[in-house]
Amino acid sequence: MQILYIGIGGFLGAVFRFFTAKFINNLFPSFPLGTLFVNVAGSFILGFVVYSFLGGKQISPELRDFIIIGFIGAFTTMSTFAYESFRLYELSQFLFFGLNLFLNVFLSLAAVFAGKELFLILNK
Repeated sequence: MQILYIGIGGFLGAVFRFFTAKFINNLFPSFPLGTLFVNVAGSFILGFVVYSFLGGKQISPELRDFIIIGFIGAFTTMSTFAYESFRLYELSQFLFFGLNLFLNVFLSLAAVFAGKELFLILNK
């Protein structure tokens, strides 16, 4: 059953990633903002969920695996981030290359922190 929960979460995360990134990239076609958005949003969700568990919130192992391994694992897009970054470098778009690297890494780390802080605020 665990594999089924992970698989369903992965399917939903991948589909949600596709539509979310496509929508955002259509709004901003010159910069891979869709990938940035899903990486940051996925990091925020992961931070909130993991710190919820660490804070004593009870959740079934099946739901935990569905969310963390399945949904978030398929929703975030580090391989796409790596390809898009390399492609910007290859096209000599060095400003966008550096900006993409910095924003994805910094904002994703900040989003994990924000998810943790939201959990702490909600559980005071």
